[in-house]
Amino acid sequence: MNNAHSKITHRQLERKACVYVRQSTMSQVLGHLESQQRQYELVERAKTLGWVAPQILVIDQDLGQSGADGGRAGFKQLVADVGLGDVGIILGLEVSRLARNNADWYHLLDLCAMCNTLIADSDGVYDPSSYNDRLLLGLKGTMSEAELHLIRSRMQGGLLHKAQKGELKTWLPAGYEYDDDDKVVVARNEAIVTAIQLVFQQFLVLKTARRVLTWFRAEEIQVPVMHPSKGLTWKLPTYKTIHGILTNPIYAGTFVFGRTKYEKSIGPDGRLQVKARQVAREEWPIVIHDHHEPYISWDTFVTNQELLRRNFKGPRNSGSPQQGAALLQGLLVCGKCGRRMLVSYGGKGGNVQRYICGQAQRMQGAEHVCQGLGGKRLDQHVARLFLDTVTPARLAIIGEAMEQAEMRHVAEEKLLEKQLEKALYDAERAKRQYDRVEPENRLVARTMEKAWERGLREVQRVQKLLEERRDRKHNPLTAEEKSRIHALGRGLKRVWNSPQTTNRDRKELLRTLIRSIVVLVDQEQRVARCTVQWEGGAVTHFTSPLNKVGHHGNSTEEETVDLVRRLALHYPDDVIARILVRQHIRTGKGNNFNAGRVCSLRNHYNIPVFSGHSNTSETENMYTVAQAADELSVSTATVLRWLREGFIQGQQVAQGAPWQIEITDHLRERLVNEPSVDWVELRVAADRLNCTRQTVLNRMRSGLLPAVYVQNGKRRGYRFHVPLAPTEVPFL
Repeated sequence: MNNAHSKITHRQLERKACVYVRQSTMSQVLGHLESQQRQYELVERAKTLGWVAPQILVIDQDLGQSGADGGRAGFKQLVADVGLGDVGIILGLEVSRLARNNADWYHLLDLCAMCNTLIADSDGVYDPSSYNDRLLLGLKGTMSEAELHLIRSRMQGGLLHKAQKGELKTWLPAGYEYDDDDKVVVARNEAIVTAIQLVFQQFLVLKTARRVLTWFRAEEIQVPVMHPSKGLTWKLPTYKTIHGILTNPIYAGTFVFGRTKYEKSIGPDGRLQVKARQVAREEWPIVIHDHHEPYISWDTFVTNQELLRRNFKGPRNSGSPQQGAALLQGLLVCGKCGRRMLVSYGGKGGNVQRYICGQAQRMQGAEHVCQGLGGKRLDQHVARLFLDTVTPARLAIIGEAMEQAEMRHVAEEKLLEKQLEKALYDAERAKRQYDRVEPENRLVARTMEKAWERGLREVQRVQKLLEERRDRKHNPLTAEEKSRIHALGRGLKRVWNSPQTTNRDRKELLRTLIRSIVVLVDQEQRVARCTVQWEGGAVTHFTSPLNKVGHHGNSTEEETVDLVRRLALHYPDDVIARILVRQHIRTGKGNNFNAGRVCSLRNHYNIPVFSGHSNTSETENMYTVAQAADELSVSTATVLRWLREGFIQGQQVAQGAPWQIEITDHLRERLVNEPSVDWVELRVAADRLNCTRQTVLNRMRSGLLPAVYVQNGKRRGYRFHVPLAPTEVPFL
């Protein structure tokens, strides 16, 4: 103590004595009160050293903050007071209370040495301007920083050890909970489980997280959300909620540790910033499959992630299909720069689409876009190519190709099995040679040990290749699947041209087989050279002509001419004119079509006149709306409602054209006077299936739910055949 008083001068006693109080976390502030009391008792230590109460300043603004944090307000105040020469001595319980990093510690030591400020801890009083004291304080600061590293390493090591065994308790999302043995189990509340399952079922159908969100909010269905502090709550979902459920691997029964990584950087203000970065799925350090009961399989989870990635609209991603008329939205790739081409709509009513690659303009400051071309002609060409490809004959060829690929896969798998057998023999042989070496002969032993290690590495390499090959194995098509594929080929054109098929549906159909289309515009020959990359690796090349140079704005569009050519096979000129007016299609000069203008257009393009014979005659059971109403003894409004709700099927040559409705014996049998007791109303069917009424109608439209229509009595309407206890009824 005498030595301590010998370092204190009268000049230092005239200045303040600062007692610095800090604890690292709020849990320490609330629970470790003994450490707080010891630090506040340093006020008495200052009085013992000669300072009076008015001169003693307690700085405790940093309670609950880490010593490694450079943003401590109390520490900044202390440094500022020292720099102004207002502090005679700094008192702290130990060096680690003042700082946990050498940058802050040595900066404080330099200021104290220049301003003749002392530092005191539980061991003694130090003068930073003295070499011996400065050396001792430097060692204490270094040990304090090293101690923090050791503490963090021990904690991180224990945490990783538990994570590698899958025993680390983490925060669980809605749908899971811990049992009495700290095992992860599915929530016991069936409502929670059903809501989580519904999210995955809707994503399987709707394909995008945004559409799933829209469906949930339109149906006003709440989902469970687990909040770290509030616990489980039910609310209408947000996009973050839906996306979080779809991207969380825990729902695939997989324990994952290390999905995020913290990176340090210097911010614009010069301060250290720590940001969390998402780690790619291939780089997750700890992944344990089949850790607990899943909601979906791991393969389904991986497929969902790939679909979400493709839905993200970016330079390299197609984005999710929208309702616009451009069928190739997100599929076209610029043949010059390799970027995704954008869609631009123009013309009257925005019904003219154009594909543009504007990367050169946006990124390089060019005056013109990279390349662009009209969209309708290219859309029609690709649609014809797609429909011609998905025919029974083509599908048979595809089936044969799949069988050949399966044969190649089996041959490659057998080859890898032979390679693995040889690698195992070589590794075992190297092990036997190593075991025969005398322990004293280290030169030979080291050589044999290296050979054994090479053999083991080769075994691991071949095993990994074989596992990857088996994971990529596709099961051969069954006879039922082949028959369904052929049925799809026969009916796809009808589905494609159906008015009930939306542009989004057509885009999703294209994406089932087409991965991308590379387009290179040849302005000299006025063609677009296109390369279709099909799913599976096949490639198709074709050229599509561009619009003619000098094409005047008062000329009738080629799409309109093609439409008139198709309509002239079925209808006379006056009917064609009414159809064009319903579609708001005008002549090149902007006039409405009438019978005379349709006739003039036909004569100009050598389109033959309607002969009076159509494929929609009554002898083929095809009727117009009025004829169908008379045949079925209902009103035309009822027929139109049946078409809209999918109870009966019909087709149109073009939008706005007369309906062509097929009336069969099966349809007549579905119109009943009194149904059996097994058939229930729409409301009851929705309750039994635990879904909305619109979902029931959607299932009827797709043919998955049998339905009849009651014609007589006050309770006329739809009846559905739904069992009392349905098992595994899928949502649409």
